[in-house]
Amino acid sequence: MKPFQSLVVLLLAVALGVIAAQWLGADSLRQFGEVIYRYAGNDYRSTVPQVALAALVALLLLWLLWSLVAAPFRAWGRYRRKQGRARLTEGLQAHEHGHWQRAEKLLGAAAEDKEVSAVALATAVRSAQARGDEAAANQYLQRLAGEDATSHALLLAERLLGQERPVDAINALDVAAIQPLPPRGLWLRTEALARAERAHEAYGQLGALRKQKVLPDDAVAELEARLAAQSLLEAGDVNALAAQWEATPKALRSDPDVVAGYALRAVALDWDEPALLTLEQALDTRWDESLVTLYGQMPVDKLATRQANLQRWLTSHPASPALLLALGRIAVRQRQHAAAEDYLHRAIAAGAGPAAWEALGEVFHERGDAPLAAQCFANALRQQRGEDSVALARATEAAAAVTERATVEEQSLMAQPLPADPIDPVGGLRDERDDYGNPRLP
Repeated sequence: MKPFQSLVVLLLAVALGVIAAQWLGADSLRQFGEVIYRYAGNDYRSTVPQVALAALVALLLLWLLWSLVAAPFRAWGRYRRKQGRARLTEGLQAHEHGHWQRAEKLLGAAAEDKEVSAVALATAVRSAQARGDEAAANQYLQRLAGEDATSHALLLAERLLGQERPVDAINALDVAAIQPLPPRGLWLRTEALARAERAHEAYGQLGALRKQKVLPDDAVAELEARLAAQSLLEAGDVNALAAQWEATPKALRSDPDVVAGYALRAVALDWDEPALLTLEQALDTRWDESLVTLYGQMPVDKLATRQANLQRWLTSHPASPALLLALGRIAVRQRQHAAAEDYLHRAIAAGAGPAAWEALGEVFHERGDAPLAAQCFANALRQQRGEDSVALARATEAAAAVTERATVEEQSLMAQPLPADPIDPVGGLRDERDDYGNPRLP
């Protein structure tokens, strides 16, 4: 209370005391009743208002006496709380600056204050983890369990997820004492369910995550697509897969990851027709290079139908590396080596990368051209390491007549016939030359 306010309150109390004293001195107060107190043969008489005022004054005096006695203890408590807040602030700052041991020391001391013990111990656990001291982290966690069960469960679940123990993380978060879970607990449980291959249950928590605003809208949308795709991949049979696909929102049925998850699981369950049909519909609706790659790699038959669809899409996407690679792979499976080589050369030129080089190597291997196959496989490894590919070196003279292709490859000088050695016009003998090709002096 401010000094001016205290002065006003004191003046009002004095004024009320003067008025009460005048009122209590009037004889008319006896109409409210009298109180007779007998002690040691003597009678003491007083009115009821006077007795009530005396009791109030006595209580006030007792309160003042108690306040004076407890004042040093209260001052000491305030001092300790102030010191605890200061240690907490310094400990949090030390944690942010990376002074892990100093942060632990300050936060451990700040945890003596019950009001901030949960925050201090939680940060101390993170500091101990940051410096790799698991024993200290476990010690702080045990202390935290007695102070704040919710914070303890969240930190324990986070550590268990980092150790790839999602089932134990779920059990830590399903304790009845911490229900309902806070927003961060919901997110941790969703992630644990997904890692435990229970994506269907995790998908059911998306509504609560949106309501709690745990993640940004973009992150929630990405998580929803990931969980939808994983739920499809985890379907136990064809009926479960069909039910899960029908339950998937229409907006996600054109998402590449979701479509790929459905197609892969359908093929694994020997449900080839819906898998191919879903991929074709998705590509007709929205073009995606990853789905084209998957369409060309599907281990199912109907090669002619797939090749016709790919050639139809080629008219509108002539420079698609995934499409050219898919056509090359389909041609390889149909043993159309010439067409496969042409498509794969174009795919390499379009930037299809190591996969196209590997497929081209398989073509040459099936044709019995081991040197060219080895060069293609070597180029695939080079590009996987981030290096540039090397032009194919064709060793036969017939390779010089090969039509140039629109690729990054160049015909090797080895494909051209070597020039004839010069002949001495007089003696018909070859010039003797040194290692650098210069004529030797006689």
